[in-house]
Amino acid sequence: MQPRILLVDDREDNLMSIETILAPKGYQFVKASSGRQALKVLLNEFDFAMILMDVKMPSLNGFETAALIYEREKLKHIPIIFITANNYGDENMFKGYQSGAIDYIFKPINPDILRAKVGVLIDLYKKNRLLFEQEQKLTIINRNLEREIAERIHSEEKVKQLNHKLLENIAHLESANKDLERFAFMASHDLQEPLRKIRVFSDMLYNKYHHLLHDDVKMVTRIQHSAERMRTLIEDILAFSKITSDKSDFVSNDMNLLFKDLLAEMEEEVTEASATISVESIPVLYANPNLLRPLFQNLIRNALKYCRKEVTPHIRIRSEISLGINDRDKNLVNKYCRIFVEDNGIGFDSKYSEEIFGMFRRLHKNGEYSGTGVGLALCKKIAELHNGFISARSKINEGSTFILSLPLKQEEEQ
Repeated sequence: MQPRILLVDDREDNLMSIETILAPKGYQFVKASSGRQALKVLLNEFDFAMILMDVKMPSLNGFETAALIYEREKLKHIPIIFITANNYGDENMFKGYQSGAIDYIFKPINPDILRAKVGVLIDLYKKNRLLFEQEQKLTIINRNLEREIAERIHSEEKVKQLNHKLLENIAHLESANKDLERFAFMASHDLQEPLRKIRVFSDMLYNKYHHLLHDDVKMVTRIQHSAERMRTLIEDILAFSKITSDKSDFVSNDMNLLFKDLLAEMEEEVTEASATISVESIPVLYANPNLLRPLFQNLIRNALKYCRKEVTPHIRIRSEISLGINDRDKNLVNKYCRIFVEDNGIGFDSKYSEEIFGMFRRLHKNGEYSGTGVGLALCKKIAELHNGFISARSKINEGSTFILSLPLKQEEEQ
């Protein structure tokens, strides 16, 4: 937008003369034929680079008009140059400066002097305008920065509060977990004595009176089966509650030897199921062998238990090295050993691949397959204590694959 100049003179020819001299510079002009008309213009418009005003005007002269203009705060920034045909002397000149004028131009007007003086004020106006715009931008930036800082401080305070609350919740959960594990251990331990008596007396009852009970002997056998299932459940709960994250028990393990010992221990179960088990080479892992043994024992027993009728059970145990993101530093990539336990059993619907690791979660009715629903929950807990994880994939009547992923650099992390 070009600078605007307010021209004030009671003679039209003087206005035209000034406009003609300055027009080549591209300025915009607003003309007023009297001081009062100039004041009316300035009531609504005040974005002028300068005012060129004649001193000698009827009714309201230039000095009086200037004094009234500068009474308004919004107009005090507009410089005024008086145009006059007379030299009023120093006293009147001083009066003009007092009223707000910054300079004089005498008639007849010298075009070069007019253009020079107007050009200086226009340059000053443009620089002031630029400074004002920069100041406005800085004000907006500062305001936004203050708002952003305030929001960040508020967010940080909120995060601190949430972290504090989270730490409190974690502490409560850890305490609750310890209490729960202690309760499970004590409850399971205390249940064993009355259960042992139930088993002993039911066995005595069966041995002494089974030939007299006839059809009622089934009730005794049901008591025996229920007691046996209760014993298994108590042992599983005890095993679950006894698991700890004591890192002092972590050592380097030759996994091939571990599987060799484990399969030798399970030889009778494998032979009874007429199963074949193949174990491929598995790297050395830094882990707790006392925890890995029951983990793989559970997986192998499940594979033997959930086999298909008239299909020879075959279990394949293999491993591979894969990459995974470090939980503590997302920029680091860890190497994981993934151990696969594959079988050709009855399988299950893949939609249950996460649910099966829940405590007491079973996909089959109690009478169909034996079990307590604790084994896979135990496997999951052991995997997590090793900073790893366990997952499963399966298809009905095509078998299941359980995948244990453990970090290879477990020792360095500890």
